[in-house]
Formats: sequence, structure tokens, C-alpha cells
Amino acid sequence: MLSRKGIIPEEYVLTRLAEDPAEPRYRARERRARFVSKKGNCNVAHKNIREQGRFLQDVFTTLVDLKWPHTLLIFTMSFLCSWLLFAMVWWLIAFAHGDLAPVDLAPGEGAAVEPCVTSIHSFSSAFLFSIEVQVTIGFGGRMVTEECPLAILILIVQNIVGLMINAIMLGCIFMKTAQAHRRAETLIFSKHAVIALRHGRLCFMLRVGDLRKSMIISATIHMQVVRKTTSPEGEVVPLHQVDIPMENGVGGNSIFLVAPLIIYHVIDANSPLYDLAPGDLHHHQDLEIIVVLEGVVETTGITTQARTSYLADEILWGQRFVPIVAEEDGRYAVDYSKFGNTVKVPTPLCTARQLEEDRSLLDALTLATARGPLRKRSVAIAKAKPRFSIAPDSLS
Repeated sequence: MLSRKGIIPEEYVLTRLAEDPAEPRYRARERRARFVSKKGNCNVAHKNIREQGRFLQDVFTTLVDLKWPHTLLIFTMSFLCSWLLFAMVWWLIAFAHGDLAPVDLAPGEGAAVEPCVTSIHSFSSAFLFSIEVQVTIGFGGRMVTEECPLAILILIVQNIVGLMINAIMLGCIFMKTAQAHRRAETLIFSKHAVIALRHGRLCFMLRVGDLRKSMIISATIHMQVVRKTTSPEGEVVPLHQVDIPMENGVGGNSIFLVAPLIIYHVIDANSPLYDLAPGDLHHHQDLEIIVVLEGVVETTGITTQARTSYLADEILWGQRFVPIVAEEDGRYAVDYSKFGNTVKVPTPLCTARQLEEDRSLLDALTLATARGPLRKRSVAIAKAKPRFSIAPDSLS
């Protein structure tokens, strides 16, 4: 709905989809299973966990990780159970003291025995008194007297238990509403990654941006290649993870994410993409590049993390991202409608290893690029028609 109104660009909506709806179904089934989806969820199913009791040792985190219907059910049942439990305790105190049975005194027999809690005559009245004590309503009709020290002790215990339930459940609700992945919804990645020349070397590039004006403090970005490998001893590693160094002039993996940035990795001899060729970029190739953006939210101080991944058929060879930042009226304007747009650029159709070993491929590409525009311009000039003509009468 937001993309139809023009609030969020279409590229952002497509980036957040786990599968491209335009792709045929039979091809989607043949594609390699993702380790991390485009939306950032880890595609891992945990099965046959025998030690389920470990989750109960960290009850707060378990409550935060639950879905909203389950959390609200536990939130409601915790209060109802505590009210019913202490209502039973108050009813037993009144029953043991004899406050439930009405006593009809004859004239001259003296005053009646003072009850432990006034106006408790049934379980319903005990339940109402339990609610009044725990939520501190205090309607004034029921109160604890000095007759029973045990009733005073139960009053103190119920207040402490009520405060603990309020603290735990309200803290759980707050943490669920302020979870870090909510902020990550406005951190976007380009739908495709590209490989092209930059400074005479093949580079793997992607674009990242932030839709909000509030900044991500200490933002860092990491990239990893995940693929199936086999060791020399024959051990099969289904998810072998290799870090990809990022080229950054600031140093390290830190970025200043005020406007969309193009993150690039130089494919050199130390890169796991050193032997990647254009013919390897198909959906059968066992290759996945995971990108993780992490930082601190400026408004809340909570650390957030946004993730995405690129399969082999989502990497475009010989293309480059179009510029989307322009200076207008004394400030920089970002056009998010072109966030994922790319253009074709001259790029050698060989691996980085072959380009490193034979630099003549780059020289031939540079010469062809230099001749191309000149030739096209000369042909265009030859075919151009004059916009006006000189009449012979005007020369006389």
C-alpha cells in the first residue's frame, strides 16, 4: 500500500520479499536454499532439541521471543491467576475466623467479634477484595483490621507479588514494542548486487540506505560468503562462512549512513570471489553472499541489525548503480525511486584471476571504450539533417 502511494519505492518493497513473485514457480523450487532471506530472517529450523528446560532458565527472553497472542495471553492469565489465588487465601482466612457465617446476637450478649476483613461474606467478595488490594483501587467498603496478624502478612505478600508481576509483564511488553528489528525495517538494501570495474579492478558492489532522518550511530557493515565446501580430508561443510573484506576509506567496517552508500569489495587474490566468472552467475551455483548492517539507534540507544543476502543469480555482471544523490537548493536530495537502478558498463568477461594475469584484457577494453563514443558521434553527425536551409533569393 505504501509503494502505491509513492511513500516507499518499489525497489524497497521487492527487496524485502523472500522470493521474487515475477520468477516462475518451477525455477524458484530449483534455486538454492537461502541461509538468510532477503527480509533478513535466518532460514534455519531447529529440530530435536532435547533440553527444553534451558528456555525456562531465561524466562524473560522467552517471553519477549513469543508471538503477540501468546504474550497477551500470558499477560492476562498472570493477573487472573494471582487474583484467584489470593482470593482463595482471603476466603480461607475469613472462613477460619468465622467471618462468613452471620451471627445474630440477642440483646445484652455484647458486641460481635471483629472480622479479619470487613464485608467479606462469600468467595465473590473475597475475589473483589483481592483485586482491590493488588491494583490498589480501594473502594472503601472492604479493609483489613487489626484482629488477624496473618491477614496483615498476606496483604504485604500480595502487594509485593503484584509489583513483581507488573514489573515483569510491563517490561516484556515494552521490550517487544521496542525491539531492534522494527528499526531495521527502514534500513534497505538494493535488490541486486553488481560486479564491475572500479579503479581498474573488478569489484563486488551493493547499495544500502536508511529511510529515516534519525541516524544509525556507529554503523558497521560485514559481508560473508556462504557455500558448501569439502576439506582435503573429505569432510563436507554445508555452510562454510568466509569473511569478505570491505574497501572503506574511513578504516575498518564503519560507515556514515546519512545518504545511500555503495559498499564495494575489491576482488583480489585474497577474495573468495577470485575465480568467479560471469557464467557462474546462475541459480544452480552454490553461492550466497550475506550482508549484515549493525548500529545503534540514535533515538532509543538500542542496537539494531539489518540483514540480507544475494544468491548467484541476483548478482549482475557488468553493471553499475546509477547516481541518486543530487544537489538542489543548497542541500543534497536523494531520489529513492532509482535506488536499485543499474546501467550496463564495459566489463571484461573473465575472472579476477584471469584479469590479474593478463592485463591486456583491460587495455583492450579501455581502447574499445574510448573508440566507441567517438565512432557513434561521427555516425550521428553524418546522418544528421540540417535544421534550416538558405533560400537562393536571400543570396541575391
